[in-house]
Amino acid sequence: MRQVSGTSALPAPRRFAWMLSPYALPLNALRILAKCALPLILCFSAGRLVRWALLLMAATISHGSWYQARLVVVMFLFTLVVMTSLATTVGMLYVIREALLETQARRAAGEAKESLPNALNRTALVFAGIYTTWGFVADDARDFAGIDIMRQPDRFVLDAGSGDDSGVARGLLNLDPKVSLVAMAAAYLVKWYFGRRHEAKEGRFSGVLATFGELAFAFYGLNAIAAAVGARSDWIGQRSVVAAWHDFAAKAEEGVPGWKQVSEWLSDVWPHVIDALAIPLAWLTVGILVYGAYAEDTRTTIRGTRLEQAAVHLGRTHNWTRLALAKLSAGWTARWIPLLNSLRLTVRGGAPLFGLFALCYVGLHIGGDYLIRAGRYLTASEEPYLWFATGEPVVYVADLIVTLVTMCLIAATFDLAATRRRLTGGTGERDRPVPSG
Repeated sequence: MRQVSGTSALPAPRRFAWMLSPYALPLNALRILAKCALPLILCFSAGRLVRWALLLMAATISHGSWYQARLVVVMFLFTLVVMTSLATTVGMLYVIREALLETQARRAAGEAKESLPNALNRTALVFAGIYTTWGFVADDARDFAGIDIMRQPDRFVLDAGSGDDSGVARGLLNLDPKVSLVAMAAAYLVKWYFGRRHEAKEGRFSGVLATFGELAFAFYGLNAIAAAVGARSDWIGQRSVVAAWHDFAAKAEEGVPGWKQVSEWLSDVWPHVIDALAIPLAWLTVGILVYGAYAEDTRTTIRGTRLEQAAVHLGRTHNWTRLALAKLSAGWTARWIPLLNSLRLTVRGGAPLFGLFALCYVGLHIGGDYLIRAGRYLTASEEPYLWFATGEPVVYVADLIVTLVTMCLIAATFDLAATRRRLTGGTGERDRPVPSG
């Protein structure tokens, strides 16, 4: 198994020279879509079918005798739902990689084709971090609750009126904290064992299994953490530091001119910044991971900047200091470091490239919302409850179109950034070695 460390010396096909402009991004995405539409449709449909089958199975199992044991199985199935999303996303990006100019240039230089399991194994752990920290898992939870409600809508309404809890739509919330702790311990062992194997580059699917343990550990721990937080919320609210912060914020609103207006403006604008910039970057990160041109560590991200010297000094500190800083910054690094890597690679391909990518991504998803509204308008009927039969096909078609174009947009953005960097010789470190499969 040989490795190819970089592609900076590879020639670019002259007949595609006009497509290397950042402003040709939409045309590149449509070119990729035209070439790979059929395998993309098959991959998306298979993933959606498996996902909904797992959600329906989980909703069905979540009711009956041995309730807590059932909920353990429900959480296991829910973890498989997220893993299905991982496999579907990686699979869709994988099947279109041969349509990229950068891939063709690498093949011409003698690089062997990488297998799907290798790409999946490399992508899994960072995908799990992005998927959970940026809230994509909330869509899976809402779909689970929606399926459970649709299975017995009358019972859900009766529970709301009587105040009873029959467990409808609560299969992910009713797990006993003690059972959660036991399941967390088992999931942690899986996560730890296969994580060590993945770090040692042992096992073809060690990264995937470590990701499963990571997700299961987080999901099983939800109820235990919620119980612990609920028990301590009053205590935390009375601590002097927390109370002092609230006092400071209140005094700042009263004494600093414009403080309240600025804070309100930021609270209104920040969600839009996340949706318009951070979320597109998160998905671009996954694409760059699949195509093997990604460096996930902080040191690679800051290389060539003033922060690199600070990292050198930190490396000379005591081991306990480094360990404490690593623990304190773990949430920040898991959330932002992958995105910074993606932004750095994309900007090297030209600053307009990322701006156009973010604009196309946002416009595409806004268009998808309007597409769903148009589909519901066209399938509207006076027949009662007909929307039960027409609603999901409309959502499926809209999601299919948006997802296919999004995957092609991600691939085209990587292709332009990598090709432009290769042709200009690059200004920083070369791409990470990509193992051939």
